[in-house]
Amino acid sequence: MLEKFKSFRDAVLAGILIGIGGTIFLSVDNRYLGAFLFAIGLFVIVTRQFNLFTGKVGYFKLSQPKFLLDLLLIWLGNLLGTGLVGYGLRLTRIVNIGEKAKNLCEGKLEDNLLSILILSIFCGLLMFIAADGFKNLNHSIAKYLSVFLSVAVFILCGFEHCVANMFYFSVANAWSWKALLYLLVMTGGNALGGLFIPAVQHQFWKRKIPVS
Repeated sequence: MLEKFKSFRDAVLAGILIGIGGTIFLSVDNRYLGAFLFAIGLFVIVTRQFNLFTGKVGYFKLSQPKFLLDLLLIWLGNLLGTGLVGYGLRLTRIVNIGEKAKNLCEGKLEDNLLSILILSIFCGLLMFIAADGFKNLNHSIAKYLSVFLSVAVFILCGFEHCVANMFYFSVANAWSWKALLYLLVMTGGNALGGLFIPAVQHQFWKRKIPVS
């Protein structure tokens, strides 16, 4: 039970950090600068080893069904953390960023679900590259570049990150049943994208096909 509490706690902290990253993105006019600075959230998450859904889902294995419960707990913790930041900011003088987030959310919710799914898959792919790169790359510069470049690319490309969108929906007060449905599709897409590289590598290894 204590282990579950710590996992949930670290997921809430990760959600808070993504909320801070989203706040930075909404607060600057230059989208390139905003995309780069957003990565401060993931940077702290990976260095402090907090629990972010999109950073953990790529390590799921069918042989470990218990991990599904852990992922659900992390997802809920991320939701609480981003909600605390989003609704907390609505009580401050920078509540005006909520209007910018509202326009962002409207664009997402006017999109079709297939588009949302595809954009979420690509985001999940990049988030696995970021998390796994930081975990396994030996060169210190490469470790940090994997984090900052992956985040900047997914934002500038318009890919969908379920935890970031938890924050945007909260600070814009844009929650609805439709928003929840879209968030679940984003979550599924992020999971598929996060699992893509490990699944492909596993198949190559299983069939003993050399990978250059």
